[in-house]
Amino acid sequence: QLEFWQEETFDPETIDRELGWAEEIGFNCMRVYLHHVAWEVDKAGFKDRMGQYLAIAHKHNIRTIFVFFDDCWNPTYSAGKQPEPKPGVHNSGWVRDPGDLLFTSPELIHVLEAYVKDVLETFKDDERIVLWDLYNEPGNSGYENKSLPLLQNVFGWAREVNPSQPISAGVWHHGLTDLNKFQLENSDIITYHNYSDEISHQHAIDTLKRYNKTMICTEYMARRNNSLFSNIMPILKEQGIGAINWGLVEGKTNTKYAWSEPIPDGSEPEPWFHEVFRKDGTPYKQEEVDLIKALTKE
Repeated sequence: QLEFWQEETFDPETIDRELGWAEEIGFNCMRVYLHHVAWEVDKAGFKDRMGQYLAIAHKHNIRTIFVFFDDCWNPTYSAGKQPEPKPGVHNSGWVRDPGDLLFTSPELIHVLEAYVKDVLETFKDDERIVLWDLYNEPGNSGYENKSLPLLQNVFGWAREVNPSQPISAGVWHHGLTDLNKFQLENSDIITYHNYSDEISHQHAIDTLKRYNKTMICTEYMARRNNSLFSNIMPILKEQGIGAINWGLVEGKTNTKYAWSEPIPDGSEPEPWFHEVFRKDGTPYKQEEVDLIKALTKE
């Protein structure tokens, strides 16, 4: 996330090329992670680059979901040059936001409030943004209810700004009862993650439907888990649920490798865990792309 947004490594050319591939197969929404450190070191530049991203996406008829906080992967981070990816390791360079730092430096909460409110105020009427995803997988990395105060705070800050776009935070683990209750009751749109097969996924949908809100699946598609375009996307299409899979193009995130199955020599996993395209724009599986095109044309 830091490499994506920092001035030295922001790459409009690659963004334009890869969103072009997404447009060609009918994708009309991307979920994009922010990070408070990229804002903190260059507030005006960060927001300018967000605007550049939105302009490129709009050119390709793609709207955006921006994500603020995240409890996944590496606990420490800093501005500047980011570590090179570890060969064959899923998301070796992905960092939490704010992660452990909030617990060791409670005063950080004031920076986080300023960050969220500044970004929301700047883009609160931007129709190119379809949704604000306030917190990715709160409670992950063993945090559990330690994440509840920040979750409550970020919803409060967003309500103070009152953006024109809906706000949400996706449920992802049935065991996080307190977090799930708050997320589902306070989200304008129900968002959720599911990386299981069609039976489990349908059960999740049935459970969430009782809230009578618009629904978007903001993460799915892990081939080794039998969460596939072929068995999940038609269900989401039929039931009018937004479908956002994890991963577009193979790259530094290394999410073609499975979560806990590293391949240290960096050789090709079979099958790929996530991602749709190879670096040159050719599909990983042509039959997947054909299905995506068919479903997005209807």
